[in-house]
Amino acid sequence: MLNTQQKIKFSEHAVLYDILIPKDNKYRLIDELIDFSFIYDELKDRYCPDNGRTAADPIMLFKYLMIKVIENLSDVDVVEHSRYDLSYKRFLGLMPEEDVIDPSLLTKFRRQRLKDVNLLDMLIGKTVGVALEKGIIKTKTIIVDATHTISRANALAPIDVLKMRCRELRDRICKWPGNEGLELPALCNDDNLLHVLDSCEALLSIVMADPMLCENPAFKEAINYLAEGVDDVRHHHSISYDREARVGHKSAETSFIGYKTHIAMTPERIITAATVTTGEKDDGKQLPDLVTKTQDVGIDVDIVVGDAAYSGKDNLVMAKENGMSIVAKLNPMITQGQIKETTDFDAGFSYNKDADNYTCPAGLMSTARDIRRDKTKPNKNHSVRYRWNRYKCAMCEHRDICLAGRVCKSITVRVISDEHKDQMAFQNTEQFRRLSRERYKIEAKNAELKNAHGYDRADSYGITAMELQGAVTIFVVNLKRIMKMMAK
Repeated sequence: MLNTQQKIKFSEHAVLYDILIPKDNKYRLIDELIDFSFIYDELKDRYCPDNGRTAADPIMLFKYLMIKVIENLSDVDVVEHSRYDLSYKRFLGLMPEEDVIDPSLLTKFRRQRLKDVNLLDMLIGKTVGVALEKGIIKTKTIIVDATHTISRANALAPIDVLKMRCRELRDRICKWPGNEGLELPALCNDDNLLHVLDSCEALLSIVMADPMLCENPAFKEAINYLAEGVDDVRHHHSISYDREARVGHKSAETSFIGYKTHIAMTPERIITAATVTTGEKDDGKQLPDLVTKTQDVGIDVDIVVGDAAYSGKDNLVMAKENGMSIVAKLNPMITQGQIKETTDFDAGFSYNKDADNYTCPAGLMSTARDIRRDKTKPNKNHSVRYRWNRYKCAMCEHRDICLAGRVCKSITVRVISDEHKDQMAFQNTEQFRRLSRERYKIEAKNAELKNAHGYDRADSYGITAMELQGAVTIFVVNLKRIMKMMAK
């Protein structure tokens, strides 16, 4: 049962907050900046209105998730830190002497209360609304890009992961000065998963039975990490299994298994929209959705800045219809060379503009041509095929290298659409070059998400969990940026 009536708390120790926590503390500033009552409105249907015991405050649980992202901690560690960190307790709405929750409650909150809630768009919209209210966003330009997140599923086999985590815990214990007289079980080096699993559990049982070890902060993270791996193997049989993660490619040589977060951001570095997809999805096809979401939160879009992935014909047509400009370079395959070469000899063919035909290196002009269009893809550039007289080709001295076993010669030329011609002219302007210099900002934002808030790796399995992680992370990053802009 959800209690929506706020209780006024009194404590003789509450004065410690004003004495010890400075006015510019980030958690104090966030609490003053955002009214978190919208959490009640979004989650009230997830609780029974009149039956059961009173549930833990959903605002407090959501703030726990925020601290977890800001400090990059596990569930167990974020609860443990909030036990003695007064800035955490004030932010959570607890009195200094109040006890904290059990860590398992955070897992229940994520899986049961936040399931099927469109938290990503809601939280982004909330922060964008604050930025507009404070006058931080002043432009009608968005910068778009996609950042990849590696799946929680490990590429290593379960046995290799358990060995690695077990070895890490043993190394920490062996380097500890107080390990005299401590006997650890023998390290299992065979390739039997059950034997390795028994060895890990034996090590954990010895460590958990010794208060000097299990309560030692130097070992807690390694203990939790190994226990988590053992639990995954026992219940899921594999700790590298994520049904929804897909293989994506960062380049022709490098790939990853996981998800992509497609982001739209203003030049003021406030994220206005985001979409989470599996790793194989095309970046450019997400642009219409990002533009729509940005407009839904109250920002008009005139200019879109991105890389070559966003300069597809569909996006150019969409931008033209909506009065927008796309600052994205065309793919070199469009701007450089139009002949679809099949042999090295094809590079010697030249276009005769007067005859509207092609001439081969031997000086023979094409005799026929036909236009090819893909009826299933009306926005795709069409091509023209030029053909030569088969009898003249049969007598040519270059027939062996030119025909490559065919009866007559033909070449296919891609015809550039009007949208691509306009974009080619636009990317040679000074305005294009000036606006394209803004793109570095979203690369810096991607680095912040990954390096400062652990967005380089998924916290849990599945795209739903990835969307939740993205929602809280982007919410935190936007709030940090708003506070920084307000302090200037």
